[in-house]
Formats: sequence, structure tokens, C-alpha cells
Amino acid sequence: MHTPVLLDQVIKALEIVKDGLYIDATYGEGGYSQAILERGGKVLGLDLDQDQITKGLDDIVLVQGNFGDIEKIAKENNFFPVDGVVFDLGLSMKQISQSGRGFSFKKLNEPLDMRMSLKTEMTAKYLLNHLSETELYEVFARNSEEINSQKIAREIVIKRQIKKLDIVANLINCIDSAIGEPDNNVYKRIFQALRIQVNEEFENLKNGLLGATKIIKEKGKIAVVTFHSLEDRIVKKFSKFPGLKLLNKKPIVNRRGRSFEKSAKLRLIVKDIL
Repeated sequence: MHTPVLLDQVIKALEIVKDGLYIDATYGEGGYSQAILERGGKVLGLDLDQDQITKGLDDIVLVQGNFGDIEKIAKENNFFPVDGVVFDLGLSMKQISQSGRGFSFKKLNEPLDMRMSLKTEMTAKYLLNHLSETELYEVFARNSEEINSQKIAREIVIKRQIKKLDIVANLINCIDSAIGEPDNNVYKRIFQALRIQVNEEFENLKNGLLGATKIIKEKGKIAVVTFHSLEDRIVKKFSKFPGLKLLNKKPIVNRRGRSFEKSAKLRLIVKDIL
């Protein structure tokens, strides 16, 4: 089981109570759920990726679903009002290494898929081969703030006229041609931007946060772990809604692990008594 990078901090912040109800909105490999169960809490685990929930834990309700529908799912399972909710917006190691969906720029022969759920119709391949240069630029700039977005979008349009972009290596080749040299940070941002677009991640985050506030008890806590400045911005803006309070103006930041994990930030929102 993969241990989330800010597991201890999240569990401490949620202040788990025995027989309390908690939603692990991004179940992944079950790290948060396991820790909550060990402290006597009850868990409803959600994940958009069916492959992530094939092997569940004992005493947990597992549902394949979009956390954007968290209110609906909780009510359908009679699992509310809840004491806490956790959203961890990072990919699991299993998804990166084993899914075969092109999430990692290092998996050169994988298809340009990037769907969290195979029920989703949109793929990265479709976007790359059908969006106009302007539309591709907007996806990259909006979802990753990559300064080379225009150059990369142009190169993609040029190269796809010769051969469709089918696998990860095709996209890497476009990026290299556009910026003149390999750059892992640019790869990460472009791949992230495509994944966000394919899975409508920003919109789902907004819906998920709103839904969580409708099923959480007064003084209940929502813990959100982000890996992207734009995700963090959404969380901070949401915390200013009436009846909510951001408990940590400065986020708790991961201080260990691999370089790509160092951007992990934890924000804590509490539902105030109105």
C-alpha cells in the first residue's frame, strides 16, 4: 500500500473520533482509509478509477464514482452527515506505473489516453489531434501556466499533419522540437495540463468541495492535498465562502520524499456554525 506524502498531517488535522464518519474522496491505494479505520473511524471511499478500488479494506464502503458527485454518493449510501472529508489530488504510484494510460512522460510507448475512468469518452489523443492551435495553447496555458504553450501547440499542429500523435513518445518529440532541448519540468506541466482537461479536474474539484460542505457536520473538517498552484488557488478561494473558514493561511507543505512530491500542500477548511 502506497503511503500518501502528507498522511500523518492529514490524519492529525481531521482529529478522528471513534465511530465518526469520514469520506476518503480519492481512495487510491487506501492509505488514508486505512489510517482512519485504525483510529476507529468509519469510511466511505470513492475513486473515479475502477482499477483503484478492486481490492478494498474490511469495514469500508467503496464506490466507483466522481468526487464531484460526493453529495449524491454519500446520500445514496446513507453516509452523512460526516465528520471529515479528505481530497488528495495526486496520482497514485499504481496509476503512474501500471495503468498503461500515458500518465507519465517516462512511459514512451504508452497510449496518449490519460483518463482516470475508462467510462470517460475524451482522451489526450483526441485533444492533441483535433483541437486547433489556439485551443491547444489555451489548454496548456490555462491548466499549467507553461510559458512555452504557444510554441508547443504550434509544433503539435505541424507534426500531426504528417503523423497522428498516438503514444507518449510522439508528444515528447513535439515538446523537444518546440523548446529545443529535453526538459522534464516542461513535460510534467504539459502532461498535467492534458490530464486536467481530459478529466475536467478543476470543475470536479469545485463541485466536490461544494458537495462536501452540504454533507459535513458543523465544525467538520475538509482536508485537501494539492500538487498544483491552480488547485491550491481554487481551494483558497472556496474557503472564503460564507460558513467556511480556512484553518491554515499558510499551507502545510511536504518536506520529504522525491522532488515531484515537494509541491504537495495541505489546506484545512472547517464548516463554521452559522
